[in-house]
Amino acid sequence: MSDIFDFNGAAGSGWSQPEPIIEGANETVPESLRRNNLPKWPRASEPELVRHYTWLSQRNFGIDTGFYPLGSCTMKHNPRINERIVQLPGIDRVHPLQPEHQIQGLLSIFYEMQEMLEICSGMDQVTLQPVAGAQGEFTAIRCIQEYHRSNGDEQRDKVIVPDSAHGTNPASAAMCGYDIIEIPSAEDGRLDLDALRAAVGEDTAAMMITNPSTLGIFEPEIAEAAEVVHAAGGQMYYDGANFNAILGKTDPGRMGFDAVHYNLHKTFSQPNGGGGPGSGPIGVKSHLADYLPSPLVDREEDEGEGTTGDGYRYFWRTPDKSIGKVQQWHGNAGAVVRAWAFYRRYGRELELMSEHAVLNANYLRFRIMNPNPETLAEIPSMPTDGAPAAVVKHEFTLSMQPLKETTGVTGKDVAKRLLDYGYMSPTLYFPMIVPECLMIEPTETESREVLDKFADDFLAILTEDAELVTTAPHNTNVRRVDEVWAARNLILRHPGSE
Repeated sequence: MSDIFDFNGAAGSGWSQPEPIIEGANETVPESLRRNNLPKWPRASEPELVRHYTWLSQRNFGIDTGFYPLGSCTMKHNPRINERIVQLPGIDRVHPLQPEHQIQGLLSIFYEMQEMLEICSGMDQVTLQPVAGAQGEFTAIRCIQEYHRSNGDEQRDKVIVPDSAHGTNPASAAMCGYDIIEIPSAEDGRLDLDALRAAVGEDTAAMMITNPSTLGIFEPEIAEAAEVVHAAGGQMYYDGANFNAILGKTDPGRMGFDAVHYNLHKTFSQPNGGGGPGSGPIGVKSHLADYLPSPLVDREEDEGEGTTGDGYRYFWRTPDKSIGKVQQWHGNAGAVVRAWAFYRRYGRELELMSEHAVLNANYLRFRIMNPNPETLAEIPSMPTDGAPAAVVKHEFTLSMQPLKETTGVTGKDVAKRLLDYGYMSPTLYFPMIVPECLMIEPTETESREVLDKFADDFLAILTEDAELVTTAPHNTNVRRVDEVWAARNLILRHPGSE
């Protein structure tokens, strides 16, 4: 396929080719803003244009093209029925400023999604406004901040995070002006309660933690940790990135958390990453509800004209002490509707979803760690992450450090070589407490056959010639690049588009 900028047909031809601005033809454009030369727009026919964009799509890797074991990001199948539902009249092409009586159906979906998220997390009130997990973190910490201020606790300026935390946790807290206190993990990778007790005090605003952790380990002493933080007057924040592992089994409310964010683009199947906009709603306990960003959706009994027919009228509501908006409009409506459709279809099976996610992670970990089922001999270069050998949750980490020491092959090299086999790389070098780390999350939507093939290919890479692996990838559209040079010499536009 030729470069799209190589298509330069007759002047004025091409798909939706605008007429050039002729000197003096449009006096409303100031002379200082007029181009000296005509733009080098390609002049392509409709078939050529379609082929170009189809070619571009084939150069990308996504969940629809292959196995995507990206740890912590929960890259799983997005049911296509959700796309059909979000395109229904009355949902599709709704303007955010339409009057409430014209969008009662959409508002009822928002209200029901709030309720469903409250139930599965043990929270009392949910806002759907944040449009990313990190924005959800920021929003929750801002609500906690205003809660402390309203109680006169201005001295609370510290937020505690474990050393295995997602990097966005300390970043979100720092954006709110908090100082970050990092506490080390215990030898088994779990939360060190003694370190936590030493860190809390009258200046503690909150603790931010996910459970299971980024190591794929469940924190059995999380309730005790919540008691320690609450006794000091702090609040507990739950990072919902790993929520996919516990649905139907337990919830943040039972663990003692005061606030939680959800990734609708992870747990609830809204397309993730480049596949679609994110959505990071937050849920809070009742004492934080008045600080949520506006608007929330509420309802009242009403049988009048313009209601949904369920006996209620739905409307936007602003909490009494709201921190204000954290994003324009009301959140990513399309993402909310897709997640709502997923929840309505699989709500009774969400516990089974988590069971399969945990089963797949443990099966794949066992296949990699114990390549010979008869002898159960572990591969020396694949040590455990500190978790009990019997079980992890939805994801697991592997250290390539022994492989690097014996062959010079790094975790990055293994990740890039996996691209040649048709897989997306696992999460690389995170969490940073695991040397040469690969974090793998198979999710519940992959079959045993896919996991077996991935394990076989992964193990095959470890026996390949080191030079072959360290120079990978070899059959992708883009080969290995000098990443340091590329970061320092950014190319932000196509050279032919000037």
